[in-house]
Amino acid sequence: MEKNTTNLLNLSRGLAFAYRVGDFVEERIGQKIIENGHEAPVLEEGAMAYPRVWYRVPLAEGLSGDGSAYHIYLKAAHADKLVVFFSGGGVAWNAFTAARPVTGGKVAAGLPNFYWNNLRPFTQIININIGITETGNEANPFEDWSFVIITYTTGDFHVGDNDYAYTDKDTGESGVVHFHGYRNFLAAMEKAKAYFPAPKKLLIAGDSAGAFAVPALAAEVADNWYPDCHDVTCFSDSGQLLYDHWQETARDLWHTADDIWQAIRTPNITLDWYRRLYAKKGDSFRYLYACSTHDYLLSAYYNDVVHKEFTSDAEVQETFYEQFVEMLRSLREITPAFTFYINEFPNLMVMKRGMKGGTAHTCVREKIFYLPNREGVSMARWLADAVAGDAKDAGMGLLGAAL
Repeated sequence: MEKNTTNLLNLSRGLAFAYRVGDFVEERIGQKIIENGHEAPVLEEGAMAYPRVWYRVPLAEGLSGDGSAYHIYLKAAHADKLVVFFSGGGVAWNAFTAARPVTGGKVAAGLPNFYWNNLRPFTQIININIGITETGNEANPFEDWSFVIITYTTGDFHVGDNDYAYTDKDTGESGVVHFHGYRNFLAAMEKAKAYFPAPKKLLIAGDSAGAFAVPALAAEVADNWYPDCHDVTCFSDSGQLLYDHWQETARDLWHTADDIWQAIRTPNITLDWYRRLYAKKGDSFRYLYACSTHDYLLSAYYNDVVHKEFTSDAEVQETFYEQFVEMLRSLREITPAFTFYINEFPNLMVMKRGMKGGTAHTCVREKIFYLPNREGVSMARWLADAVAGDAKDAGMGLLGAAL
């Protein structure tokens, strides 16, 4: 636990109790995963991966944000079809957010928490065996694809290369965040190439923070590791967060490659990175984007950026919706072939303090991956059709005459 004694002294009795309960519940869930034998087995160096089995793959070169060990997940299936998936898990854009990683206690107590900074058994729940990563489910059209899941513990949209020392102005506490997302990405791709050397179809996808990484790194995935693959689809699920200082964050906090931070010209970092990607790859890639109309979590991040309040309500969500419609317009300006999946699945995360209403955050690794939107199309079917060459919009009726 991270200096819990000091933290608890500064909390009211009720919040302190919630903090303890949250940490206890998270720890117990992790223990149950291990006790029940549900944690993915480790794939040792050079060992064979049995088909349709999820493995943890430790990467000696990898490092989590808090300095702890790092691993990815891997599943071998059809040799010709590979998904490179960038996981989500929040973002740190300044010293304040860097000092506040996610813990079960903070979530339960409603304290500010912005990104995952390590891997523990609990995080396996959000990484594998759900939605597109589910095995043994005939309804999953990607069950027979091979996968590399690039896990996320660094708060830098997978593009950082810096050991960032900070001092929190509120508490006076100092620390270091290892923004090693890009180093972890490189190590993960070397492992991907070793196990999956020559796919004929490649889906480069990500959800939440991983959705931002897709346009930033997709060209590198294709050009540096799979240059002979000419059937490439890029897919971002829920990657919208407007902020006026993304370029400074990418340059000064994360220390991204020059061409990554220099590409940021507007408050919409995802849009800027897709412009950069299209300039490099043009129509040789397929481009897909998905989001719900009033995303409760992305709107909460935006509210914190603007008002320093990590909460979401109807007003904030409507602002998000207006920005979302404008983003879709701008993506279509990049290429008319940009294809969208829109939904309004309700937000069911009622346990989050300050999160009222809104719509779901991400679908691709959720049970709702299989559910039809208002137009009767599931993301599973929409995405399977798109990678097969039949990319078409789904859910645009939810926008009315806005687009």
